[in-house]
Amino acid sequence: MSDSYTPPFTMTEEITNLVIEIGEQVGAVVTYDTLQPNSKLRRENRIKSIHASLAIEQNTLTLDQVTDVINGKTVLGPPQDIREVKNAYEAYERISMLDPYSVNNLLLAHKIMMEGLVKEAGCFRNGNVGVYAGKQLIHAGSPAHYVPDLMKQLFDWLKKSKLHPLVKSCIFHYEFEFIHPFADGNGRTGRLWQSLILQKWKDFFAWMPIESLIYEKQDGYYKALNASNTEGESTIFVTFMLEVIRDALKDVIESQNKQTNVGINVGGNVGINVGTNEDKVVALLKQDNRLSAKTLAATLGLTDRQVERILSRLKADGKIVRHGASKNGYWEVM
Repeated sequence: MSDSYTPPFTMTEEITNLVIEIGEQVGAVVTYDTLQPNSKLRRENRIKSIHASLAIEQNTLTLDQVTDVINGKTVLGPPQDIREVKNAYEAYERISMLDPYSVNNLLLAHKIMMEGLVKEAGCFRNGNVGVYAGKQLIHAGSPAHYVPDLMKQLFDWLKKSKLHPLVKSCIFHYEFEFIHPFADGNGRTGRLWQSLILQKWKDFFAWMPIESLIYEKQDGYYKALNASNTEGESTIFVTFMLEVIRDALKDVIESQNKQTNVGINVGGNVGINVGTNEDKVVALLKQDNRLSAKTLAATLGLTDRQVERILSRLKADGKIVRHGASKNGYWEVM
């Protein structure tokens, strides 16, 4: 097999605008979270994430029961479902210590998540697997003997890719589910790993209840996976997941506004019609002023040369200023 792999994906105008819209929302959440951190809300959101991710996998415990299990209370329910909750909570609690680019850390996360539930916890599968709707096979995972190499290639791509972290996390999620590297626990582990990738970009994603919206839109989630399988690339699934992230952020911002009675005008129509490529570059630099020309090009679907010309025009017009060297410097949006 080839030593390198680039997941098939097409950067679209819709995806670009979703990235910019989410960036605007992220700014509001980060500002609020810095000024008014709420540990109780973070814990509640984490419990919602765990409940939703496991409910997608047919765990029968209610949100209140999941909360009681995590709080150490006795719960009447299937022992396996209770064990799933305890395992998932431990995995989410340790997420900040994991390296998103480490295959060994992925295996560790799977071991924590599936300990006592499957024999191959923490190991890639030895046999072939499929995803079924009733008795109908809707997706066959990659042949087992290819899995270790495929996962190594996927992690190498994740580390080297210049795409925006929002886009990379969604592509990884799709490719992970397509390979289906484990005998069981692929869905919950894949969602956990996307949260980890996003958390390394912005800390607050550690407690964002993205899984709750996936649970609410479960049919759309599987339809997007299947549609991307049919198309042979992840674009449809990436678009769906970015919409889920955007909607999750809207919910958080609305909750913040209710608590402070301050109308933060973010979300809704922000970034839907961003305008010219120059406007898009400025919007991206506002959310992350250390983006390189290569990353901007990958995010916008432009060539490096096109982005370099845009940056030159923006500098000449006094709209942006560069501080520091090309490697460790940053942009200031005027």
